[in-house]
Parts: sequence; structure tokens; C-alpha cells
Amino acid sequence: MAIQGLATIARPTSIKRTGTPSMTDLERNLGEQPVLELLERHSLKPKDLVEASTLQLTHKMVSRATKGRRLTSNTKDKVLQALNRASGQSYAMGDLFNY
Repeated sequence: MAIQGLATIARPTSIKRTGTPSMTDLERNLGEQPVLELLERHSLKPKDLVEASTLQLTHKMVSRATKGRRLTSNTKDKVLQALNRASGQSYAMGDLFNY
């Protein structure tokens, strides 16, 4: 039984990928960040930041921050607030991230 009135959806036959990122692509992995050194200096672990945070900060967010994965400004702010709270210091965003 054929269904009448439906148009055929055209599908692309092939998608060409060049392998080089476009100009709009951002570098996402930026190397180890200063936040990792600050955690070590205060003998803190990612778990300590998660527990100190009054916001919704996850272990994955802290892990990405230390490894240098590009974060949103909201996530960077959560990490900053948690580190300041856990360490008892008052760091600025530039002290934690070099991007």
C-alpha cells in the first residue's frame, strides 16, 4: 500500500571532509592550566572543589579545567569560586587560566 502525498527527501550522496579545521573552529585543548598548580600548592583534590562549591560543580568540570579543555565563562567562574572557598585565598580568573 503506497502512501500518497509525501515528497521524497533528498539525501546528500557524500559529505566531503578535508581534515583541516575551519577558521571558525577554536582550539579546545590548551594544555595544563595554572589551576592544577594551585590545587597542588594547597593539597586539594578535585573532590575538595566539588564539595566546597555552593554551585553545581562536577568532577568532570574540574578535570577539564586542570587538563586545559576550553571552558565556558560560567564553568570557569564556578571553578574559581570553589577554589577560593576551599583554599581560603582570593584568586582572580587570570591566576587559574591562561586563556
